[in-house]
Amino acid sequence: MAMSPSKVAPLLTNMEETVGSVENKEFTCFSDAIPIHKNSSILSVEVVKNIEAAVKDGKLGEVVSIVKDINQEVSRSTVKIAVTGDSGNGMSSFINALRLTGHKEEDSAPTEVVRTTQKPTCYFSSSFPNVDLWDLPGTGVTAQSMENYLEEMEFDKYDLIIIIASEQFSSNHVRLAKAMQRLRKRFYVVWTKLDRDLGTSAHSEPQLLRSIQESIQENLQKEGVKVPPIFLVSSIDPSSHDFLKLRDTLKKDISSIRHDGLLGTLFQICEKTINEKVESISRSIDEDNLKGFGISNPDNLGECQKVFQEMFGVDERSLHQVALNMSQPDACSRDAKPSQVTQRDQQDGWTVSELCRSGTQYVFTSVYSFTCCFDSRRLRCFQLKHALDEDAKQTKKILWKILRVHYPSSEGLDN
Repeated sequence: MAMSPSKVAPLLTNMEETVGSVENKEFTCFSDAIPIHKNSSILSVEVVKNIEAAVKDGKLGEVVSIVKDINQEVSRSTVKIAVTGDSGNGMSSFINALRLTGHKEEDSAPTEVVRTTQKPTCYFSSSFPNVDLWDLPGTGVTAQSMENYLEEMEFDKYDLIIIIASEQFSSNHVRLAKAMQRLRKRFYVVWTKLDRDLGTSAHSEPQLLRSIQESIQENLQKEGVKVPPIFLVSSIDPSSHDFLKLRDTLKKDISSIRHDGLLGTLFQICEKTINEKVESISRSIDEDNLKGFGISNPDNLGECQKVFQEMFGVDERSLHQVALNMSQPDACSRDAKPSQVTQRDQQDGWTVSELCRSGTQYVFTSVYSFTCCFDSRRLRCFQLKHALDEDAKQTKKILWKILRVHYPSSEGLDN
């Protein structure tokens, strides 16, 4: 009875959960339901097909080149950040401080006492290349209700939202946070005008800072909102308190936003192609038809594994070339060693049939494997599929290394 085609388990079993659900997003699909955002200019149909072809042909060096090109495109993509909050909380002053721009400079955001920002206004900063900073009108300026405000401001088009608060963390702030969580948006809470709070409070600075933090957290948690990063700053002095921490966090998140989901999607494309290749070769093993792959003696496990490695592009010569393309000599060293059976086969030149005829037996972990010892064809299928699966797993590990080298900001995706 022929064995069913081998199934290679995903290297990252929590990939779908980690890269995010596809709910509430507009997706198109390539290659049998690999989800890619319909507006993606990075992963075009042509790019996806090129990745699939390179993986299918075992040309991992070409994968490196494709990933490099994708990374260059991603690095130039624009990230949109919206700054919102109650009117009068100091959104415009915060944007100027973030941009290291004085209030009276020509391109600074207006900060008069009266409500100044009547419509979304975009600003730029050399500190944050390819980032659009949007100063939104405060709540209550243009809309009659929070529902109308959320609709008018079109928060769905922004990548990150900064909610500004001062004096008190109001119900509007909580509702904004709840809306961002519902939209699955990254968001911060930034408490501004800390200099004024410190000047008027009877508490010590540590007590005041702790009190503000706890108040924001309690208000959010009461409404079931997962507490986001919270920063306490003074727009008058951008070098003090949490402002430096905010800028560092923002830079890291901007990089992460650019690559958000891309690493997982690229790996899914590669993994799916590898699994299809394994199933195709497995069928040929079941049909005892391996000559088309250049295997002259299917009983010779050493020869078969060498051919499999070359087909997947994980033989020593191919991996050396991949490492050179990545400029990392040790990046693609083989993690897996040949099995003891394969090692003996390579050293002694014995074939499966000879092993069985000689009465040599091996201890296997399953009853099926044990019975195969007395049937050379079934043992050969078992051993070949085992070698095939090992090479497929190795290929996935190498591809994951290639992707991680080029997308190091996606720390949360490691298994």
